[in-house]
Amino acid sequence: MENMSLNEKINELVVKMAKEPNVIENYHALSELYLQQQDYDKVMSVLDSLLAICPDDVQALVGMGTMWFYERDFRKSLSYYNKALEVNPKNFLIYYNIGNVFAEWKNFSKALFYYNRAIDLNSSNPEIYNAIALLYQDIEDYVEAKAYYEKALSLDPENINALIDLGNVCFKLFDYETALKLFKKVFVLNPDNELIAVCIANALTLMKDEKQAFAYYEKALSMTEEKYKIYICYAISLTEFKEFDAAIKMFKKAIEFDAKQSNAYVLLANLYSSLVRIKEAVELYRKALQVEPNNPETYMLLGNAHYLDKDIEQAISSYRASISIAPENDEYRLIYSQVMDDYVKSVRGEV
Repeated sequence: MENMSLNEKINELVVKMAKEPNVIENYHALSELYLQQQDYDKVMSVLDSLLAICPDDVQALVGMGTMWFYERDFRKSLSYYNKALEVNPKNFLIYYNIGNVFAEWKNFSKALFYYNRAIDLNSSNPEIYNAIALLYQDIEDYVEAKAYYEKALSLDPENINALIDLGNVCFKLFDYETALKLFKKVFVLNPDNELIAVCIANALTLMKDEKQAFAYYEKALSMTEEKYKIYICYAISLTEFKEFDAAIKMFKKAIEFDAKQSNAYVLLANLYSSLVRIKEAVELYRKALQVEPNNPETYMLLGNAHYLDKDIEQAISSYRASISIAPENDEYRLIYSQVMDDYVKSVRGEV
């Protein structure tokens, strides 16, 4: 059977199951083959059939829970995991999966409870510590997150996810040197990953190593056809090193690469504003709003540019647009009120 194609293996199992419909192992084997084929509907169909004849099959219950988890129907996912837990309350994987459900629901305390229960049953699984670290990272408790990533790496020193995430946490903690070491370790393990090359370049930028940073951005650009985000990171780095002309060209490359994303327009407009090239900034903010017309922040930035250009009426109009989109934003309201008050006073000749 080893030399057979996936379809041939599936067909053989289907025939076997027709002859022996009560052999549990065949259902498990067939669901695994469909999983390899990424035919998730058929995986669920096979597991459903298995649960019809063996409703307490833990593997099938967990499998169904996982399928619904991938479908993002977390309530159905949890119902299957809970049934599995009733059958086998000592299975660490069930607790881990339930923790994942609560993590998706942003229920920190329940997710942490189930992850810790999983650790009680299996303290040597690095993925549980990774999951807890992500919980803490989501609530921006980077010190706790760092401790759990380090625990995961003590169990699996080449765990790619833990290395990357710990690097990102060190970045947040302004420990760029450690972040760089971690990203470089990942790059050794995964030298074709352009995103890691960008992470290295970003760290080098903040460590003021201009030459090495630019070298890694160039390396990242050579590794993929998806260059938009790399152009942007590269341009931001060039700005950090006061290479403004080169940064402008790089932002323009990003715009040429994908004119339907607003980010590059806004960032280049911000650069023009800082260089007091206000007319060019206004033009780019407007282009960004053509791409993404309901972005309140872009309207605020456009309003600021008009204000710097002493076009107060246009500034007020832009601020109003921003507030109409995000009426709950107190900062936008405050800026609008201050500018409006100053405008009214100037019209009345009080200034």
